Amino acid sequence: MSRSPRTPTGVRISAALCALAVALCALPSEGTAQTTAADSAGIRAAAMDYIEGWYAGDAQRMSRALHPELAKRIVMTDSTGRSRLGQMSAMTLVDYTGAGGGKATPADKQRKEFRILDVYHGAAVAKIVASEWVDYLELGKWNGQWKIVNVLWERTPSAGAAMR
Repeated sequence: MSRSPRTPTGVRISAALCALAVALCALPSEGTAQTTAADSAGIRAAAMDYIEGWYAGDAQRMSRALHPELAKRIVMTDSTGRSRLGQMSAMTLVDYTGAGGGKATPADKQRKEFRILDVYHGAAVAKIVASEWVDYLELGKWNGQWKIVNVLWERTPSAGAAMR
């Protein structure tokens, strides 16, 4: 390499090292898993069974999405500022669904925005934005099928105001 009078050698080396570091960061690291189309479809199917089953009051569809030991939780703050954990099981959620819990939401107000946030082998995290809450779903590949194992959720500001 010829030496440019305007660019010191140290600057050229630093720029080359920065470019190399950026290129290396873009490569998959050891241990990362590739998501297959079938896995993406299975994760989406479980998430849609969950949210669409809720809106339709379809307990069977909700049950199909959930691992039997599901834990659905929300962190709530009471009037004194203390936090507490609200939770429900798979059975409770299936029962609420079958009782028509989501049917009160008019079809034009039903949000079902879905996004896969991460997948690693048999574990995945996805997000659903619904009409009155946001759900973070943790899914596991259970006997060859993607099932929702945990849900951490939060009410949207407009839903929280409506509840007061």
